[in-house]
Amino acid sequence: MSALRRFAIATLATITATVTPGVAVSAPPPEPATPLQQAMKAMQGMSLEEKIGQMFVLFGYGPGANLPDARNTTLYGVATPAEVVAKYKPGGWIYFNARGNVENPTQLATYSNQLQQVATSTGLRVPMMIATDQEQGVVVRIGPPATQFGGNMAHGAARSTADARTAAGITGRELKAMGIRQDYAPVADVNVNALNPVIGVRSYSSDPQLVSDMTAAQVQGYQRDAGITATAKHFPGHGDTRDDSHTSLPTINHTLQEWNTIDAPPFKAAIKAGIDSIMTAHIVVPSLDPSGDPATLSKPILTGVLRQQLGFKGLIITDALEMAAVRAKYGDAEVAIRAIEAGADQLLLPPAPDVQFNAVVDAVKSGRISESRINESLLRIMLLKLKNGTLFNPFVDPAKVATTVGTPASLATAQRIVDKSVTLVKNNAGVLPLSNEARKILVTGFGVTTTQSLANSLTSRGATTTVAQTGTAPSDAAIADAVTKAQANDVTVVLTSKAWDTTVTDKLAKQQKLVKDLLATGKTVIVVAVRDPYDIAYFDQAPTYLATYGFAAVSMESLAKVLYGQIAPAGKLPVDIPVAGQPQTPLYPFGHGLSW
Repeated sequence: MSALRRFAIATLATITATVTPGVAVSAPPPEPATPLQQAMKAMQGMSLEEKIGQMFVLFGYGPGANLPDARNTTLYGVATPAEVVAKYKPGGWIYFNARGNVENPTQLATYSNQLQQVATSTGLRVPMMIATDQEQGVVVRIGPPATQFGGNMAHGAARSTADARTAAGITGRELKAMGIRQDYAPVADVNVNALNPVIGVRSYSSDPQLVSDMTAAQVQGYQRDAGITATAKHFPGHGDTRDDSHTSLPTINHTLQEWNTIDAPPFKAAIKAGIDSIMTAHIVVPSLDPSGDPATLSKPILTGVLRQQLGFKGLIITDALEMAAVRAKYGDAEVAIRAIEAGADQLLLPPAPDVQFNAVVDAVKSGRISESRINESLLRIMLLKLKNGTLFNPFVDPAKVATTVGTPASLATAQRIVDKSVTLVKNNAGVLPLSNEARKILVTGFGVTTTQSLANSLTSRGATTTVAQTGTAPSDAAIADAVTKAQANDVTVVLTSKAWDTTVTDKLAKQQKLVKDLLATGKTVIVVAVRDPYDIAYFDQAPTYLATYGFAAVSMESLAKVLYGQIAPAGKLPVDIPVAGQPQTPLYPFGHGLSW
């Protein structure tokens, strides 16, 4: 028996064990009869270049497969996403709202079909696995009318694994209707560092057990309930860093015992729950690999720890290779080769596609990487496409999107779930709940859409509202304007977003100054952190403080309900809020939360 076939049988046994009745791939051909035979038949006849193409996950600028965009020409040498697919024959594709390719769910369904038409009509004729980062909360690629939830830390505050699973199921079914079969979620990082600039509320909690429970629940929601692929990230754990891996290379100095106690449990829980895919982190963890290489390029971490120690048999995908952290030590060509040598199966968002694609081809031809190593990854990719329906049923019906995405039932469920997450941290003045009497309310602080959403919710409850959006780094003039407006209103609600963030001096100083100047008016001021809950440490003199963990309209509606006493605040802090400058001293401990 060949090494590839032995590997295939072992891999298939793991993958098929996680398939739940009712979510099998639709309408496979009658022959070949077994999943292993189907996957291996799809691999037959592939050239080396086609095999390697399956290991790349690309994207295209613009909202349609056949629309030219000069940015595509700059990156890929061809103008349209369709030409990108035809040129590279990639195994995966990713949607990004910030890159002009997301307009609305129906457009995405059409776009997905256009891409798959190209993939299945040229070359090897294998559909792509289309993915996106729909984490919910603060990382959302597809906004309304798609159903929005509060995000991971909101789930952690509500403490309901059932609700977390329901949210993932709804999100997954909506993505599937758009032709998206893989979500780069859930985030399994344990946010034990209140000054973490890149994870924060993307994590469920600072408690490894709570993160583990929520991670497993959402894996089940995505994979068992929705039938799409979940992706736990960022292995081996990105929760304790002061550096952002988008711009620099972080080091996690956990001991091996700390890693096993803090970072590993959620990934173990994800594997036990049958997770299909795990994404790597561009972080250095000396206790796991003293070489100084980021985990994405570390064979001791990806193969030694994830594959051998934790027993993960599914797909390993890198975090985006365009990020600065993974490019800091080696050139782009070497990064692609080393990621595969480390154990990665797919390379996400290569910044130099021609260079990196050709580097991998040359590495195989020179013998540095064996073709059997490429075949191992290829088989994992094909088996996963088979499991989630991509291989034989890649197309969707755009006309049916409206009956699946953002339905009244899903929106009502999302509101019910988010309602449980709002956390009342301080109510020293006894201001809350507000009575139903008529009053003038100023809504100021972070977010053009967020401040207006809250104002709309308050207006619907009888308030006369004024909006003075100031952003994350308000100017002195904007602060003075907000103070003047506060003096003319009965109540001010000021929204903060990462006001603790010392990585941006102006943001730190200006948001804190806004809050302090508003408090100095002597008027009633309610401070609400709409992202990380840690902000209160920097203006603890505020008598009334709440945390919503998210800034979407659904979170602002829940906040309005709490402010007016329509629901009692039910959220409990899923993290410690430390004293400013004293990370080991809790100001408000894990589990704290007031109610009435």
